[in-house]
Amino acid sequence: MILADQKKIDEYTAKGYWGTKTLYDLFLENVRNKPTALAAVDPLNREAICSGAPQRFTYGQLQGKVEKLSAFLLKNGIRKDDIIGIQLPNTVEMLLTYLAILRIGAIATPFPVQYRKHEYRTLLNFTEAKAVITMTHILKHDTAKDFVDVKQEVSSLHTIFAWGDNLPEDAVSLDDLDMSHEDVQLANEICASNKNTANDIFTICWTSGTEGTPKGVPRTQNEWIISAYASVDAGAFTEDEVLLNTFPMVNMAGIAGMFVPWLLKNCTLIMHHPFDLPTFLKQIATERATYTLAPPALLNTMLNNEDILKSTDFSSMRAIGSGSTPLSPWMVKGWNEKFGISIINYFGSNEGATFISDPRDIPDAEQRANYFPRLGVRGLEWTTRIAHYFESKIVDTETGKTITKTGMPGEMRIKGASVFPGYWRQEDLNHEIFDEDGFFCTGDLFEIIEKDGEAKFYRFVGRTKEIIIRGGVNISPGEVEYLLQSHPKVADVSIVGLPDKLMGEKACACVVLKNADETLTIEEIIQYFKAHDYAIYKIPEYIHFLEELPRNPVGKIMKFHLKQLVMDSAEERQEA
Repeated sequence: MILADQKKIDEYTAKGYWGTKTLYDLFLENVRNKPTALAAVDPLNREAICSGAPQRFTYGQLQGKVEKLSAFLLKNGIRKDDIIGIQLPNTVEMLLTYLAILRIGAIATPFPVQYRKHEYRTLLNFTEAKAVITMTHILKHDTAKDFVDVKQEVSSLHTIFAWGDNLPEDAVSLDDLDMSHEDVQLANEICASNKNTANDIFTICWTSGTEGTPKGVPRTQNEWIISAYASVDAGAFTEDEVLLNTFPMVNMAGIAGMFVPWLLKNCTLIMHHPFDLPTFLKQIATERATYTLAPPALLNTMLNNEDILKSTDFSSMRAIGSGSTPLSPWMVKGWNEKFGISIINYFGSNEGATFISDPRDIPDAEQRANYFPRLGVRGLEWTTRIAHYFESKIVDTETGKTITKTGMPGEMRIKGASVFPGYWRQEDLNHEIFDEDGFFCTGDLFEIIEKDGEAKFYRFVGRTKEIIIRGGVNISPGEVEYLLQSHPKVADVSIVGLPDKLMGEKACACVVLKNADETLTIEEIIQYFKAHDYAIYKIPEYIHFLEELPRNPVGKIMKFHLKQLVMDSAEERQEA
């Protein structure tokens, strides 16, 4: 399925930004180049996450698994452009699934492992997904059974495929696939006849918005490749790289930061997630990882913990990518001084924003922690190739004029080869999110910073949107408010994010009760969310009671004022 207009394809192809090789072409090249090299490794603690012992595959072994899985999916009716829901932890099955979908030419819509029935039925219906690929259980959650339970509510959904023991009825097992020669031959013929291109949509990922329902972000293979160049160039990846992936492979960090760079560089990918610190540290040492991703809070904690620093072998590690919240200059400098490890600062989004600070372009640790190169601006040269593959500008949110002066915050807008074509099936919204010049309005506030006489840096200031980012996961206040508004004790509610040293932000429910004599506890809210099958991470950690919510003259809740009220009245909050 191609969503980009031909004019855009022709322009970016002529400029050399977009190529003709698909991601599956890259995989086949890797198989031919290094068939016996180690390609993928399961988490050491796999048995605590899902069924089966940890697995290790060479590129040749991985190809055999992928071809068998794709043949099985084709035998069960999956075809090019079919949309497949995926809920898998970071195990080798996630790689097998992505590669099989790429071979068939289907479209993957990956769900975070925290999603539950509410998200399943909403998003599967919205995309008209034909099938789901999952595990029988992920951690303590009976994943396959829940998908089977909602199947009758999704008219497009034909098949639930699952790996693992205790397969529920009406699900199809992916263990021990027994494919005949005829099945494999037919699959080869179907795949050969497919006209898969690098401009076909590969994924529809999900991003939370202030409107409530998550928005689908379709991205092509070429768009993912462009975004992946940022990690490849900033980390100076080679074919000897051992990438340790700690982020879920459902959005920008996991796909553009790990999966696609793995394909581009023909290296080794070690899987990890949900995060477990002892397993993470052991994987660094035993697998000789050279690069990983970690949130700022974790890097701060480890650097402050002498027991961790003394007991872990970091000698193989060259660089660590981090982001989602501001980095500490002390932390960036400390990892380099103690271990020679470069901390790379990332700012990205599913829609295609990709800003990155690495030691080559910004060698000073303090500057790298706080600033990003002004990528996509003519006249400024940077080492990463993506600097020339898109354009960026900052716009005054009141006047709509482009800001060229330093120290004046404005909305970041981007346009180019990494930027998505628009949200899935939301034409009205898509007319609003792109300006008259075709730039995507990110909703993120940046300012231009001058150093050494040159206005060559950007600094992230905040968000015009109300998204709460908890441990790198986006939470939509609107979605949480929508559910809590239906609680029988709640008259009015608003959700705000509060600063948190470990998680970045935590959610607080600001509640006006219908009856002042009643009470509402965090435990009641938790049970209410569970009863409505909402993902657990969306449950507010705090509750703050008010007689009324602060509103402006036109009735809009003043979120900033409300947030300040809550922060000033910590003793009035209940904490989960």
